[in-house]
Amino acid sequence: MIRYIASRLLSLTLSLIAASIVIFAVIEVIPGDPAAFMLGVNARPDTLLALRDQMGLNDPLPLRYFTWVTGMLTGDFGISWTYKTPVAELVNDRIWVSLPLAIYALFLSTIIAFPAGIIAASRRGGMGDVSIMGATQLGVAIPNFWFAMILVLIFAIKLRWFSAGGFPGWDTPLLAIKSLTLPAIALALPQAAILARVMRSSLLDNLGEDYIRTARAKGLTRRQALWRHAVRNALIPVLTIIGLQFSFLLAGGIIIEQIFFLPGLGRLIFQSISARDLIVVESVVMLLVFVVIVVNFAVDLAYAVVDPRLRSRA
Repeated sequence: MIRYIASRLLSLTLSLIAASIVIFAVIEVIPGDPAAFMLGVNARPDTLLALRDQMGLNDPLPLRYFTWVTGMLTGDFGISWTYKTPVAELVNDRIWVSLPLAIYALFLSTIIAFPAGIIAASRRGGMGDVSIMGATQLGVAIPNFWFAMILVLIFAIKLRWFSAGGFPGWDTPLLAIKSLTLPAIALALPQAAILARVMRSSLLDNLGEDYIRTARAKGLTRRQALWRHAVRNALIPVLTIIGLQFSFLLAGGIIIEQIFFLPGLGRLIFQSISARDLIVVESVVMLLVFVVIVVNFAVDLAYAVVDPRLRSRA
């Protein structure tokens, strides 16, 4: 088990190093000069040069990369050129919108998908299976931003059960959760459709295995064999999807945050790209990549818990 964890940690470290190089390189090749963007087209050359020196843009690329990486390792993400505020403070303010939203959406997705996938698999070919698979096909096909606008139209404008956007802060937790409900549903339902289909497929594969037939031969009912044996083994590919979904929900909610005017990390990235605030884009994207890699590491550890074969190999 220790060897397994050590190999996963090594893979995590190498992935982070590779990701930091790719992110820095991609941001650097984006056309346009941030200093010229900030000063405007009529800026004097000496003023532009002074601002580039102040922003560190005239330093060699290896030095700029090394400064950026070592700063992140110590918690210093740099100073935003637009907001004149440490990037760490911007992230700290925005993460308390994006993280609860991602967790909320993942919770909704899971509690919808697990029962749906299990019911569909246990009633293969029946009306329940056909109905659930039809609904999941529709969920996969509908873009979440379009679904979000439909939710706003129905529940915010017509019924007035929820606000159309904005975030009141966590001083009033109930209002905060209520303001995140529509965005969470918009993010969760398409992901629930995917997860339900994976759960059904994985369960059907396991229900056809020899160990299920052996369990039935020993006297277990189909329901008992399903819950005692098949569901646990079917969780292995499902855990992968859950890990990927959490990463997507945290890092990929830019459009949803724009629709609902949520001050989260996605909207911060969008605003920073528009303002050519590259230090914010680099640091926030790297932070999100770090979260994705750590989540994948946690999923690998969950594999070892769910599948004893991995522990025996380690």
